[in-house]
Amino acid sequence: MPALVSKSLRDYRRALIGWTVGICAFFALYLSFYPTVASNPELYGNVALTKFPGAMRDLIGGFEGGFTSGVGYLQSLVYQLFGPLLFITCAAVLGNRAIAQPEESGTLELVVTLPIDRRRLVLERFAALALGLLAVAAISLVLVLGMVAAVDMDVPADRILAGHTGVFLLALLFGTLTLTVGAAAGRRGIAMAVVGTVAVAGYVVETMGKNVDAVSWLRWISPFHYYLDGRPIYQGFPMVDYLVLAGATVVLLLTAMPAFDRRDVGV
Repeated sequence: MPALVSKSLRDYRRALIGWTVGICAFFALYLSFYPTVASNPELYGNVALTKFPGAMRDLIGGFEGGFTSGVGYLQSLVYQLFGPLLFITCAAVLGNRAIAQPEESGTLELVVTLPIDRRRLVLERFAALALGLLAVAAISLVLVLGMVAAVDMDVPADRILAGHTGVFLLALLFGTLTLTVGAAAGRRGIAMAVVGTVAVAGYVVETMGKNVDAVSWLRWISPFHYYLDGRPIYQGFPMVDYLVLAGATVVLLLTAMPAFDRRDVGV
């Protein structure tokens, strides 16, 4: 493993441990509630959920399948909003630690004086981001698979793998966006503002755009469209959609390298 990748992972270790524990705790807590929900269809069934306003149902995923089915509960409470939100935030924090944070703290100036090409520096920081995020995704996937089996949700493992893969690719895209903005602007605040705006706008456009014609055409530029529209928990791997997410990540990385290469970071 390249020295800069391993050093970056060491620098990220506390954040990675914290995010892994937090995400796993969230998943374990919500999945442990499923037996109670499944045993009370009069409170959580489709008839009860129709009482929610239409706009709220859209934002939370439409409650497709209802809370009382294993796949509906898993999709609505884990893979629709809260799971992606946690992973995206984790990825954004790691992405900011790649370029923007060390530049603001003054430590990046020391790194770029080393005999290493700036484009390679960005590439290896991205590799550390991807590996760290993959570790969080892998550990949380094992937990979800175990919890789903323990509470008898009756969701096939390959569907859970498909959903978790989508969450990882979506988060990696936003983490790379954070890295790219940080490489171009050198400021954590700007990077987080851009990522937050794209994430919120993208989610609202994708969920509301299904029923609002005025914004429906914007769904095609929302990253969430290529995660949610293929319905991985229900149908398995949407390969084309996931390739779009991966391709967009590569484009952002290829943008970050020359952007950082041209900038003056004070050396």
